[in-house]
Amino acid sequence: MTLISPWRADFPGMLALDKEGQTYLDSAATAQKPQAVLDTLLAYYAGGVANVHRAQHLPGERATRAFESTREKAARWLNAVSAEEIVFTRGATESLNLLAYGLEHLFSAGDEIVISAAEHHANLLPWQQLAARKALKLVVLPLTEQGDIDPQQAAALIGPRTRLLAVSQLSNVLGRWQSLEPLLLHARNQGALTIVDGAQGAVHGRHDLQALGCDFYVCSSHKLYGPDGVGLLYGRRSALQCLQHWQFGGEMVQQADYHQASLRSAPLGLEAGTPPVSGVIALGTTLDYLSQLDAAAVAAHEAGLHNILLQGLHGYDGMRLLGEPQTALACFTVEGVHSGDLAHLLTEQGIAVRVGHHCAMPLLKRLGVNGAIRVSLGLYNDQSDLQRFFTALDKALELLQ
Repeated sequence: MTLISPWRADFPGMLALDKEGQTYLDSAATAQKPQAVLDTLLAYYAGGVANVHRAQHLPGERATRAFESTREKAARWLNAVSAEEIVFTRGATESLNLLAYGLEHLFSAGDEIVISAAEHHANLLPWQQLAARKALKLVVLPLTEQGDIDPQQAAALIGPRTRLLAVSQLSNVLGRWQSLEPLLLHARNQGALTIVDGAQGAVHGRHDLQALGCDFYVCSSHKLYGPDGVGLLYGRRSALQCLQHWQFGGEMVQQADYHQASLRSAPLGLEAGTPPVSGVIALGTTLDYLSQLDAAAVAAHEAGLHNILLQGLHGYDGMRLLGEPQTALACFTVEGVHSGDLAHLLTEQGIAVRVGHHCAMPLLKRLGVNGAIRVSLGLYNDQSDLQRFFTALDKALELLQ
C-alpha cells in the first residue's frame, strides 16, 4: 500500500513545489508551513500591526494578548511548569548563545563543559568560545558505531569538575535519538547544569520537559512548521535565575537613568528590544495546528516513510549510511562518487536534498568523510516523493559510476 500524507494539502508550499516539479526532501534544514500559519501572518500584518507590552492602545493590547498566548501554548506543548519558563529568541542558535553568555559568570578557569561528538555547530561553537574566554576545558563525549553517546565513557568523563552538559536530543546527521535521562541525571548528580538542543527532536513527537529533567531546552520555530526567526528557550525557573542579562535595551529594563538601571527578570528580561511579534503569534497557530493532529498517525506515517527510505538506500552497491538512523532522515555517501556531483545531478532532476557537512564538520571528520547527502522527511511527504528520489538517484549514479 502506498503511503500518502493526509496533511500534504495543508501546506501550500508543498503544492507549489509539486507544480514546479520539485520534490522537497530537506525538512531537517527548514520545514514548509501550513496554510493556517500563513493566514495568521497575513491577518497580523493586514489587520494593523503594533508592538507588544508597551502600548495601551487597542492594536498594542491585541498584539500583546496574542503574543503572550503563544507563551502559554509553548509551555503546554513542552509541559513546562509555567509560561514564565518560556523565553522567546530568534532561533535555537541565539538561545544557545544566550545561555553561553548568560551563564559565563558561573565558570572559573579549569572548569569543564561537556558536549557530544554529534553536536551541530550551534551547540559546539558557543561552548568552544566560552571555554577559550574563561580558560575552561571542553570535553567531547565519544559515540558508538551506531551514533549513540557511549554511556560508559560518558559516566567516566562527566565528573566533579563538570559545570555544564550540553547535548542534542536528535542528531541532524546521524538521525539517532540519544538516551538522555540517565545522562542528565548523572550530570545533575555532579552538580552540573544541563542543556538539551531540541532543534531536531522537537519536530518529532511531544516531549515532556519535566520528565526529561533538563535545566534548559532550545528549539526553533522554522523546523517545527512555524515561521522563521523565532526560537523557544525553556528554562527551569531556578535555572533561569542563574542567567545574567546578555542584551540590553527596551522592554527588559524596569527603571533607568544615565548611570544605572534595574532590569527585569526572565522571561521579559531576556527579550530585549522589539521581538519577532508576527512570528511568535504565528508560532502559536503552528502549535495549535500540531496539537490537533493525531500524534500516533503522524509518528506511524513518518516511521513508514523512513523505513522505505532506509530499505531503498541499502539496495545500492557502495552505499554508506552515516550511523544507524532511527528517525526522519538519512545521511549517506556512495563509494567512488563525489557527494557534490551527485547532489548536482539530483538537483537537476528536481530533487531537493542537502549536501555538505550539515553544520557538523568535526563529526564528519571523525567519520572520515568530506561531505554527505542528507534526505530528510516531514509529515507532508508521500511515498511518491521517495519514488521520485530513487528514480533520480538511479539516473545520477548511472552517469557517475
